[in-house]
Amino acid sequence: MHPETERRGTRDAARAALAGQLVLTGKGDRAAFRAVYQATSAKLFGLILRICNDRETAEDVLQEVYVTVWNKAEAFDPARASPITWLAAIARNRAIDRIRARKPAAQPLEAAAEVADAAPLADGALEQSDEKRRLEGCLDGLEPRHAAVIRIAFFEGRTYESLAEREGVPVGTMKSWIRRSLIRLRTCLEG
Repeated sequence: MHPETERRGTRDAARAALAGQLVLTGKGDRAAFRAVYQATSAKLFGLILRICNDRETAEDVLQEVYVTVWNKAEAFDPARASPITWLAAIARNRAIDRIRARKPAAQPLEAAAEVADAAPLADGALEQSDEKRRLEGCLDGLEPRHAAVIRIAFFEGRTYESLAEREGVPVGTMKSWIRRSLIRLRTCLEG
């Protein structure tokens, strides 16, 4: 006999045996149910684990699958589907149902108090806008080139060297401009 023909014959015999065990399980035969479990549990567990991606969940789902098989085995029709296809469909559906059921639980209303809101409170926003207006007013009191350098240095994070190059002055001169401008700004803001 050809090896492929022999393998096909072995597969067909195993499929027929499993189908027979499922039919007997549908009639309440516990030994047949045990045989179905032993023959298919590893394969179904692998399928469920791939879907659920969590071993503990997959174990729970596998148990549900075999409870379903025990309760619904009388509905199995070997003429309509192979036994492993029927079992895999049950396993797949149960695993997908479990994934869908994982939706995050709704939090109680009191939990909202613990959620931080990054937006400033209204009074804080007013104070910030007042401080911003004062800062802008003080910056406008500086020589225009110095005010521009301060804005670029602090709001764009530029270095003394890049500012000196931009303005065409030595680095030492740039450091002096910024130091004197900051002193004037502090005096203006404190006054």
